[in-house]
Amino acid sequence: MRLKEIYDKIDRIYPKRLSDEYVAAYGGRDNSGILLDTGCDINGAVFSLDFSQGALNAAEKAGYNLIVTHHPAIFFPISSIRTDDPLGARVVCALKHSVSVISMHLNMDCAAGGIDESLSMAAGARQIPSPNEPVENGGYGRIFEIEPVSYSMFVKNLMSVLHTNRSFSYGEEGTICRVASFCGSGIDANAIAAAKRGGADVIVSADIKHNFICDALESGMRVVQLTHYASENYGFKKIYQSLKDSLGIPSVYHEDKGLL
Repeated sequence: MRLKEIYDKIDRIYPKRLSDEYVAAYGGRDNSGILLDTGCDINGAVFSLDFSQGALNAAEKAGYNLIVTHHPAIFFPISSIRTDDPLGARVVCALKHSVSVISMHLNMDCAAGGIDESLSMAAGARQIPSPNEPVENGGYGRIFEIEPVSYSMFVKNLMSVLHTNRSFSYGEEGTICRVASFCGSGIDANAIAAAKRGGADVIVSADIKHNFICDALESGMRVVQLTHYASENYGFKKIYQSLKDSLGIPSVYHEDKGLL
């Protein structure tokens, strides 16, 4: 099967235009789409949150020549490709073994049924919450009610659902009724202000800067800081499960468990 055929099947459900729309409306940058095309017919795919050496090893083991990632395999322009650089080594390895790469980043965050929505459901949302930063048929950031639970139990339940053993929890014990969740590294001053307006008892995200943790705590909210990987792997795996039977090629899911 041609690479473009597989890309089109994914793009129909998680369209790249959502990424373009989000960047145009809210800023930032992205690099989603077909990022490495070796020109070969595709015989199978490895889904992996990252374009990692582990994903390349999984592709070699399975005999597949496509990796589908969430995080862009190439995010910024490359000025040189060298095997003594981790990204360069991965690109050379992929080309050497005729492995193509599709990356679907902000579109998979924002889409209905996407990664940001999945994090909110993992955190206990009673129903699918509306996004704080909407785009057509989706968006980013959720503020929602959950069944009242103690803070310590909320953290325990969330880590169990996400299959992670790592998190930082800030703030004192109390009852959690409303949650603000932002997959990946989505916390900034605007996110904290939105969470406060929405009456959130706790903010859930990853890669949170110290000053934003301080601001959230001084605004009366608690903070659960997950690993970036754990905040998004859960949702990306659900996307894989929804896509795998419709791609027309065999596929497997790879986890870099050291990052969970």
